[in-house]
Amino acid sequence: MEHWLFTKEHEQFRPAVRRWVEKEIAPRVEEWEREGRVPREMYRRAGELGYLGLKFPEAYGGSDDLLADAIFVEEIARCGSGGVAAALTATTGIGATPIWRFGNEEQKRRYLVPAIRGEKIAALGITEPEAGSDVASMRTVARREGDHYVLTGSKMFITGGASADYVCVAAKTDPSAGHQGVSMFIVEAGTPGFSVGRTLKKLGWRASDTAELVLDGVQVPAENLIGEENQGFRYIMINFQWERIMLALSSVAAAEKALEDALRYSRERTQFGRPIGTFQALRHKMVDMAVDIEKARSLTYRALYLCARGEDVTVAASMAKAYAGEMVNRVTDAALQIHGGNGYMMEYPAQRYWRDARIMSIGGGTTQIMYEILTKRLGIV
Repeated sequence: MEHWLFTKEHEQFRPAVRRWVEKEIAPRVEEWEREGRVPREMYRRAGELGYLGLKFPEAYGGSDDLLADAIFVEEIARCGSGGVAAALTATTGIGATPIWRFGNEEQKRRYLVPAIRGEKIAALGITEPEAGSDVASMRTVARREGDHYVLTGSKMFITGGASADYVCVAAKTDPSAGHQGVSMFIVEAGTPGFSVGRTLKKLGWRASDTAELVLDGVQVPAENLIGEENQGFRYIMINFQWERIMLALSSVAAAEKALEDALRYSRERTQFGRPIGTFQALRHKMVDMAVDIEKARSLTYRALYLCARGEDVTVAASMAKAYAGEMVNRVTDAALQIHGGNGYMMEYPAQRYWRDARIMSIGGGTTQIMYEILTKRLGIV
């Protein structure tokens, strides 16, 4: 369905991405779900097609087109696996983004460019075992020693952490300053003291590896500091806005996929001598699902529109993330219900849609945190 937000060129781009997803991604979803990760060849393939650099400047191999990037996020989310979508969008969507926004030219050439090409996988290391929603309470520290920093601590729930060639890690360079003492560093895989503590087993997003990372006296060159020292918290908050729009876009697309499957099943499944979709209870349920999706899309596209204009999207992104994250849970749950007992079986993808959706109201900022942001921004408190 066309939307005024996108140009004619965007609407021509969308089916091209959709064909690629249907031809090269969807047929291998089950395989990657079992293996627990997306193979590197697919990052390289996405980079070759230009899909990993859509929002970045042309100088670094991108297309300088945020709306095209949004279309890619939507279409990859329709592949039937939230894990596959997370893997292929997180590397440049959130992993390498701090380098683009705040890094120097050398860092962009060395780390951003190969990520856009799909030659390197990037991850973002912020969350810790004792610091989830309360980002400022992180315990990982970075101590300056001559021409390098020594990082000690751990990170938890890191998307792509086990596969990443480098991680943009947040650490406290001034622990006494709270959130004003946070800095960000590029830490390369294989650096002595930097290791994957464990690869985590999850309810959903199984095709995307999620890891606990350990930093045990890791020496990071001073030139790997991103931006300015003690400005990391501000960088994190700025980057959160696009991440939240991405998650909202993914939620809308995933919900659409779930509704499409439910509608198809309701036409094929016969009970009491007729297709179950002819019963008013299910017809109305699917209308409710469609309306819920459109409400989430409207909030999300408004946030996307403002973001493309370079405006402050904190309120719009928080609203979109909060609503879409809850909406996709409602819609996938309803889709599973329409499938009945079959929906509870692993042979049907309805169960995966439901499992994958559960993270959308948690990751990138919980619904409760979104509401706290909004109460302050809207002047309610």
